[in-house]
Amino acid sequence: MKRLISEIIQKALEELNVKLKKEEIENFIEIPPSTEMGDYAFPCFFLAEKLKQNPNEIALEIREKIGSSKITKTFQDIQTNGGYINFFLDRKLLAINIINQILKEKENFGKTNLGEGKKALIEHTSINPNASPHVGRARNAMIGDSLVKILSFLGFNPEVHYYVNDVSKQIAMLVFAGAENLKFEGMLKKYISISAKIKKSPKLEKKIFELLYKFEHGDKDVVKKFNKITSTCVKGQVKILSELGIHYNIFDYESEYLGDSKAKLSELEKTKKLFKDEDGRFVLDQRGTSIDGQMKTAVLVLTRSDGTGLYPLRDISYTIEKMKIAEKNIIVLGEDQKLYFQQIKEALKLLKYNSPEVVHYSFILLNEKGKSKKMSTRKGDVVLLEDFLEDAIKKAKKEMAKRKTKGDAKKVGIGAVKYSILKNNNNKIINFNLDEALNFEGDTGPYLLYSYARASSIIKKAKKYKKDFSFNEIESKEIDLVKKLSQFPDVVLKSYQSLNPSPIANYSYQLSQIFNEFYHECPVIGNEKEFFRLNIVESFRIVLKNSLALLGIETIERM
Repeated sequence: MKRLISEIIQKALEELNVKLKKEEIENFIEIPPSTEMGDYAFPCFFLAEKLKQNPNEIALEIREKIGSSKITKTFQDIQTNGGYINFFLDRKLLAINIINQILKEKENFGKTNLGEGKKALIEHTSINPNASPHVGRARNAMIGDSLVKILSFLGFNPEVHYYVNDVSKQIAMLVFAGAENLKFEGMLKKYISISAKIKKSPKLEKKIFELLYKFEHGDKDVVKKFNKITSTCVKGQVKILSELGIHYNIFDYESEYLGDSKAKLSELEKTKKLFKDEDGRFVLDQRGTSIDGQMKTAVLVLTRSDGTGLYPLRDISYTIEKMKIAEKNIIVLGEDQKLYFQQIKEALKLLKYNSPEVVHYSFILLNEKGKSKKMSTRKGDVVLLEDFLEDAIKKAKKEMAKRKTKGDAKKVGIGAVKYSILKNNNNKIINFNLDEALNFEGDTGPYLLYSYARASSIIKKAKKYKKDFSFNEIESKEIDLVKKLSQFPDVVLKSYQSLNPSPIANYSYQLSQIFNEFYHECPVIGNEKEFFRLNIVESFRIVLKNSLALLGIETIERM
């Protein structure tokens, strides 16, 4: 509907010699706080400077240019009020059109051809392959997976990459500790133990760097040990993440870029911005760039003094290769890597390459007994994702038994965790409380799943079900639900444009709230408007299922 209104206003503005893109106009369209002020409103205040007129006069002029033809087709009325143009929908026609569209398109409702024929590469998760992932790492994977689903929904061909940091100090530490024959479950304990020893001994740390030197120079025995530990860890991590329904297409290994990174070092040398510092390390001078002033010395260290490359050097090579693969390139990174990403971006710019769109996210703090704590793998102060999911499923089963509800406890538990994370804006720190996440009331995953199951139960109980729109008047709770259903395509676009799943999550909750208000005030079975209301309920099921699917949450028919 916003798109239709933006088209109408765009044509009217063209007659006033004002050229604005539909997307710009659409961003200004509001939903009024009261239906007495219309269903949609367009404020004209921002046009005052362009047209050198009072917003009230502009609103009247635009209304005049719109004319009366649109009123009979879509809108019951179009009015002006102060500096606003208020659009009143023909609610009966809207209900019929929207419900028909949803019932016809089903799982395709909300889709567009925005990304048709375009490839999108998204790199997410990319956990160090040294231990079982903790809960905090899951946010990266969940955001990334949701963005993949949104891209696919909008017609893109997404390719999911996982960058494996197999040339790392962490792997070298495990090699030094003799962890190559350990099972995945034993890696964390070994890593914590060796971390504590190295922290106390510079001599041990020197031996770690010697192992990295040997790996980078192709020592067969060392390479074999590195590869074995990396393989064990990656397989273990991916298995755990698959429990969340998260999967990857391609695993890129940092070691694959050892050769090319040396070539990139030569290219950077030609820019006259590369120099050796007093320790003999190659350092990139980044003074005068966007990072200048954010750190004491605006430099990016690319090698150690022994000549072995550091992660940023290989990351530059890897990112350049990624940028060649797809038209749309996205990377999901923690907020602690904001400065680092800017440094890589400036290095790429120096080499005349573009960089990916970045999605930064804040940390998860686990809230237990009123206290919040941040997690650290090195210190061993973590709650493992595997254990956390198991606990969520157990608690979901217990809560469902208490309520005497049926259904899949695994779907409820995982859905609760995913929703509690994805409903938050990417840049918001999450104080996560599992008991709150599993509440069946309020802004939670179980509440949404219960709302879907309730709608499924209504459809199942109906003896007859057919498309029937014979009614005299549409009631307020009916139109409220229809209007919310009609907003789904716009919400998906908003999430895509902001690379943020939270608008879809928040929409799912608002939609469920409105459905439950409708359910309590508008009896369905046995009512004279039974068929019409059954069609509304079925439309709700379709749209909520589509919405939750974009968050990676599976619906449940019974609960």
